[in-house]
Amino acid sequence: MPSTTIDRKCGSSQQAVHFAAQGIRAGAYDIAVAGGVESMSRVVMGSARMGADPYGSRVAERFAPGLVSQGVAAELVAARWKLSRAELDELSVRSHDRAGLAQANGAFDREIIAIETPGGSFNRDETIRAGSTTEKLGALKAVFETPELTARFPEIDWSITAGNSSQIVDGSSALLLMSAQRCSELGLKPRARIHSMSVVGDDPLLMLTGPIPATHKVLASSGLALSDLDHVELNEAFAPVPLAWLAEFDIDPERLNPRGGAIALGHALGSSGTRLMTTMLHALEDNDQQFGLQLMCEAGGMANATIIERL
Repeated sequence: MPSTTIDRKCGSSQQAVHFAAQGIRAGAYDIAVAGGVESMSRVVMGSARMGADPYGSRVAERFAPGLVSQGVAAELVAARWKLSRAELDELSVRSHDRAGLAQANGAFDREIIAIETPGGSFNRDETIRAGSTTEKLGALKAVFETPELTARFPEIDWSITAGNSSQIVDGSSALLLMSAQRCSELGLKPRARIHSMSVVGDDPLLMLTGPIPATHKVLASSGLALSDLDHVELNEAFAPVPLAWLAEFDIDPERLNPRGGAIALGHALGSSGTRLMTTMLHALEDNDQQFGLQLMCEAGGMANATIIERL
């Protein structure tokens, strides 16, 4: 089985799923493990650049005076979709409440492998704050505002805080994929299949809007309608991401991140893709549902979409 190293960024493990599925479909191999790991408590974000310019002079010229961080991109998304600070904080509270309820009901137990530590068994996510309130979150200060950015983007109200952003965490996750033939030969029962996939590039300044065209593309190629989807897992990089997506698609909000998202559970960048898919698969099984759509926005305006079908 070939080994592939993928650039460390948000969504990389979802890309790994795509590469693994494509390789299996092409007949290059019949078994693959796709996953990722991230230790954000030990590896500083941006350290892989070693101070270098990752974009080059032509990008700087085209988007002068330059691209912005994901936090500022989230502010631009909130401004374009006219999302208020209250709406952002309400979604964040909902994320914590849903994740807290899922954890209390044991919904995450099957998907977590415990790690034994000197202090005992570590088997529960630590970041969930069930009982959060919009009043508490509303007291947090916006963190990306500067005089220079305010002058450049006067439309921004500066609403992104630590409370309505994904949490910095450590994590790892993995999925086992194989061809139907190999699965049958080994006497294994498949739990789901990769139904459809898409990858898109969107505005690199807004950066976080890619899940919207990725959804349109994957639905068009799949032959499915939005109403066919039982579960949608959209990474909560920042609260404006799922809210902008909901504004574009006519779907019951209860189907979107029903067990909470990265605002509550954290966003360990390299592992989030397969973590989301693991949670979605377990939810489909627990609720006797069929189709799930996973979406991940990425740096530079990229986005991945994957539809799985529970078998």
